[in-house]
Amino acid sequence: MSLNANEDPFRLFQEWLDDATASEPNDPNAMALASADADGYPDVRMVLLKGFDVKGFVFYTNLDSAKGRELAANSRAALCFHWKSLRRQVRVRGPVSSVTDDEADAYFDSRPRDSRIGAWASRQSRPLESRFELEKEVARYTAKFGIGKIPRPDHWSGFRITPLYIEFWADRPFRLHDRLVYERDDAQSAWRTSKLFP
Repeated sequence: MSLNANEDPFRLFQEWLDDATASEPNDPNAMALASADADGYPDVRMVLLKGFDVKGFVFYTNLDSAKGRELAANSRAALCFHWKSLRRQVRVRGPVSSVTDDEADAYFDSRPRDSRIGAWASRQSRPLESRFELEKEVARYTAKFGIGKIPRPDHWSGFRITPLYIEFWADRPFRLHDRLVYERDDAQSAWRTSKLFP
């Protein structure tokens, strides 16, 4: 079945994500996030999509991590979703903005308690002398918060990537794949569509 250029890209992404959720054995919301460091070198890692709507794609992280620092310095990023079981891929590019405090608080409160402790204990992307050093920090914050509420750390929040480019890729026989691109100048502009050679 050929990709339809008349389809709304957000609705099409939701359909593909739903299909992935039904078929992928692990983390259908996993996506490769690409940013760039201060020297312009690209940096990529896997993160989990934690929210999605017409405003963009949301993930959460330690703001002092490598990706947090890179996105603060250069607020542009790219994403790649690859669903092997479906033989589909989606690429996204666009500007990055911070989620609101209310959004970050709501998601943080939804996380398992041990993950909330971990957000306090881990100095993400910083050198670690030994596993014991991390375990000591986990124990320290577990004791600090006891059975009470664990507040969201100031260094932990989320980012939203507002897509200006979305490419849907579907596997076809003999590597004659289907590639459909949506592009726009800004978040208020209408989408332009085009097909690409495989």
